[in-house]
Amino acid sequence: MQLTVLVDNTTAIDKYFLGEPGLSFYLEDGNEKILFDCGYSDVCRINAERMGVDLSRVTTLVFSHGHDDHTGGLAHLQAILPPAKIVAHPDTFREKRSRGMNAGSIFRTEELAEKYEMHLSQKPQKVSDHLTFLGEIPRLNDFEPRVQFGEYASPEGFVPDFVMEDSALVYERSDGIFLITGCSHAGICNMAAYAKELFQKPVRGIIGGFHLKEADERAQKVIAYLEKLGVPELYPCHCTSFAVRAAIHQKIPCGEVSVGMNITW
Repeated sequence: MQLTVLVDNTTAIDKYFLGEPGLSFYLEDGNEKILFDCGYSDVCRINAERMGVDLSRVTTLVFSHGHDDHTGGLAHLQAILPPAKIVAHPDTFREKRSRGMNAGSIFRTEELAEKYEMHLSQKPQKVSDHLTFLGEIPRLNDFEPRVQFGEYASPEGFVPDFVMEDSALVYERSDGIFLITGCSHAGICNMAAYAKELFQKPVRGIIGGFHLKEADERAQKVIAYLEKLGVPELYPCHCTSFAVRAAIHQKIPCGEVSVGMNITW
């Protein structure tokens, strides 16, 4: 099992890849080649080419949620990607807007179904031998409420969007589970608690966006929960501010994440 960071907000010294406010991970699990989110623009395609990652071999596309910094790159990958599977929550490809601008995927479910094999579910589903998509995340604590982020199109018109489709991947290994997140709108601790409950195994690591910008009371409660959980490997990135990462690092050592980084399990 190998994870490569194709898109993140941060680039590394002396690695000449592009960064942007988006996220994309490329994962290999045996014969399965999985693209988890695809960034905001053509940066995913450019970085993959520079890293020698052949996206024409992708077998499954997994989307953490529908925001454009995770789905926008798909428009620049259409000519490269094969007719793979798409795994996501059913609400992922709704029209979304924030501050009067598009905030979601430019593709609707029906349009994608013309090329891809759609696997949309609120329930957990297997993606590969060791990877599982969590589906809709329940609220399991009192400090990570769902927060509105813009609006989405419904039969009744545009309504408040609480990003209920936000989800994650879980990598299952012999000693526990590793959580792979996009933005964690559902709450990183809710996600960790749900994954732990689902697999009945300890959480050994987390990589992805925590969607925390301020080292405020909520962030402190998140840190306290993760510290109590005893997660030995933390890689917060993308939508996790430096202030929050620094606060986490004071309690739990954080690994640095940047475009081109590889993790092998």
